Parts: sequence; C-alpha cells; structure tokens
Amino acid sequence: MQISVPKESKNHEYRVGLTPSSVFELTCADHEVAVQTQAGTAIGYDDAAYVQAGARIVGAEEAFSGELIVKVKEPSVQECRQLDHGQILFTYLHLATAQAQAHELLNRGVTAIAYETVEDNLGRLPLLAPMSEVAGRMSVQVGAQALLASGGGRGTLLGGVPGVPPGKVVVLGGGMAGSNAARMAVGLQADVTIVDQSIDRLRTLSDAFAGRAKVVMASKNTIARAVRDADLVIGAALVVGDKAPKLINRSLLAEMQTGAALVDISIDQGGCFESSHPTSHDAPTFIEQGIVHYCVTNMPGAVARTSTQALNNVTLPYLTALATKGMQSAFADDPGFAKGLNVHQGHICHPAVSRALALHVTKGN
Repeated sequence: MQISVPKESKNHEYRVGLTPSSVFELTCADHEVAVQTQAGTAIGYDDAAYVQAGARIVGAEEAFSGELIVKVKEPSVQECRQLDHGQILFTYLHLATAQAQAHELLNRGVTAIAYETVEDNLGRLPLLAPMSEVAGRMSVQVGAQALLASGGGRGTLLGGVPGVPPGKVVVLGGGMAGSNAARMAVGLQADVTIVDQSIDRLRTLSDAFAGRAKVVMASKNTIARAVRDADLVIGAALVVGDKAPKLINRSLLAEMQTGAALVDISIDQGGCFESSHPTSHDAPTFIEQGIVHYCVTNMPGAVARTSTQALNNVTLPYLTALATKGMQSAFADDPGFAKGLNVHQGHICHPAVSRALALHVTKGN
C-alpha cells in the first residue's frame, strides 16, 4: 500500500505520524512510504533518517496523495480538501467538535478512521491511552505554572512547605488522563481529590493510591463542594466520540477562589468547563471571572518526541494490519478496530459522532 505522512500544520505541533523506526517496519513489509520534507525535523527525525528507513521524501503537494494518510492531529478544512474519494485517513479526528471538517470528509467520500474511538477487546481506548497519559501528566505541570502569581494565579505552591498546607487539586474523571494527573499531583505532595461516576473505578483508584488521594463519587453537589475550595481543577472527563460533559458552569466558576486554575484536558472534545475555549501553545491561558484557564488543544505536542514515540508504539500494529490486509479484513479480524471508523463514502459510521453532529448514522459500512 502507498502510505503518506504529511507534516503537521497545527500551532506548535511537532509530532509526526510515523517515526523512522515505524517506516522501516512498513517498508520491510513491502509498503511504500512517502514522508513530507521536515515532517519530523523538530524532534530529531530529519529527512535523511527517513530515507535510510526506506521512505521517499516529498513536498507538501504530494503529502496527501497516498492510499493511506497517517497523521497525528485532526486535519484542517484545507487539508480535508486535499483528500479524495477512496483514500483512507488514519489520525485523531475529534469530529464531534469539528463540523466543518466532518462535512468536508463526507462530501469528498473519504474514509476516516479515528484513533480516539478504536477499542480493544476489553472496551478500552488503546490509541487514545498514550496521549491521555501524556496530557494527564502534563496537566499538573501546566497547572502549577498557571497558579503562579505572575500570570494571575493564586500564588500557590502545590506541594506546600513545612508549616504551610499544600495546594488542593481536584481531578474530574478517573480514567487514563485523570489517574495520571492524580499520580503527578500526589508526587508533588498536593492534597488530591479524584471525582468519578463509576464506583468500580473509584475502588480501583482507592486501592492504587492507598489513601494518598481521596476518591469521591461524582454528583453536582460533590463536584461543587470540591471545586469551590480547589487551587487547581483538572478536567479529564470523556464520552467516547461525543462532546465532553460540562461539569463546571459559569455560576460555579464564580464561586471558586480567585486565582484558581482550570486545566481542560477534554478541550479536543469541546471541553468540560462551560467557560472553556480552545487556546494554543503561543497563548495557552486566559482569565475569566478571576480563574486562570489552560485549554490548549494539542497539549502533548509540547513534548512531541516522547508523544510521537508513545503514539507509534500503539498505532503501528493497527497501521500494519490496515496496510497489509486492507480495511475490510482488518476490521473483520478486530471488531474493536472497526469502531474507529467515523466516516466512510459519504456516511457517518459512529453513533456518538452522529449524535454530536446531529447527522444520520449509517451502519454496516
């Protein structure tokens, strides 16, 4: 199969769809790989490394010409217009909050498979997990930065010092991102509370943290009580393929401590705070009602080398199956992989994406 890897175009996005090591695996299996020039240069993968791995280096005009396009971030509208009927796009899509891109993909008859809705045989999200791990761990770092008084924060040190209590961190969502955020916050000796709606998940987290973090069942009341006194709130709620639930509205925002910080890991899916709106690495924060918001839509792009390697660790087996077997056989062999199909030949194929976009879902594609 002919595989193309474009250079990412999002603000300060230095990740790349394939590492030279992944390219080598694919070319050894007799697939052709074309990589856009300088696609990985910023993280130490220069064009020569890709050539040595067996890739062909191409310009921007050829970067979307393969049968299979491998990216990291969702394509822009302009990038969608470079795709055509019969091509397969394999990337993070987040179509629930990208209606313009969804319509372009539908109109052009592209097949689009989303990393974030692929499931394994236990219903987990194996291609979302590594970026959730990265974003969860980063969230405490950027949250600590947002709390600095120089940027409008409360001036709180999360770990405190002897004689001064630690900062209070509330993590909304105890999944992959949330548990990693909590682990980092506990490591800084912060006062950590994890809120989740699954009692089974809370039991697991309680055992894992062994009293170093509090676990609380989610409800409007428990969320409100937790965030009113928080120094840092990390939003890590997820509904697969759909928009994130709004867990903090503006009324509750007004009751929070001035200078507290919100980090919205869920911003790619619309965000779980009513006041959230997407930001970039150039201007990562804004202040509303005295609360510092961090809502960067490509957080892992800031640690792009680690993120690219972690992503390739999990995407390569799926990509190899897709390129070697073809989509129908790859999906037949792995029904969880088939759940990654979001758009196919002018139809929405994922129920949650359909709900979010208010478009009809077509089954059996």
